[in-house]
Amino acid sequence: MIPVILLLLVLPFGWTAWAAWFLFTIAGITDFLDGYMARRENNVSKIGQFLDPIADKLLVSAVLLLLVFNEKITGITVLPAVIILLREVAVSGLREYLAGLSVSVPVSQLAKWKTTIQLIALGFLIVGTENAPYWIPATLIGDILLWVAGAITVITGYDYWRASEKHFGI
Repeated sequence: MIPVILLLLVLPFGWTAWAAWFLFTIAGITDFLDGYMARRENNVSKIGQFLDPIADKLLVSAVLLLLVFNEKITGITVLPAVIILLREVAVSGLREYLAGLSVSVPVSQLAKWKTTIQLIALGFLIVGTENAPYWIPATLIGDILLWVAGAITVITGYDYWRASEKHFGI
């Protein structure tokens, strides 16, 4: 769905923002349900463990970049977007390194909350105040939630680093 969401985000029509929001929301919900059902049914596959975090990171990263490009994320609010992108790359590299040592790094509950807040923030920012009902300050809500997600991103990034430090021989 990522290429379609991105295409919709570059088209200059109000309805395309809502269509992008709808597909983005469906992607987030199906990602959650897929993981939940796999764990509940004890049907977790190696390919699923590999692809799920990559799909999450691609979706969030691509949307963040396009929202900055479209100036739906502007000014100082670009900072949490950059923090989120940097953390995603760093944690991915950390996981890859640790996997080579046969060390698993489970996703923390706080990281799951970060992802949820991040997805909600991006949903508000995709629609934006210009396309939302007049009584919903979508951009303001999205900006605030993006800052919250950025703060949690720093905390969880640090948590992952601390949990893996002992494997670096430092």
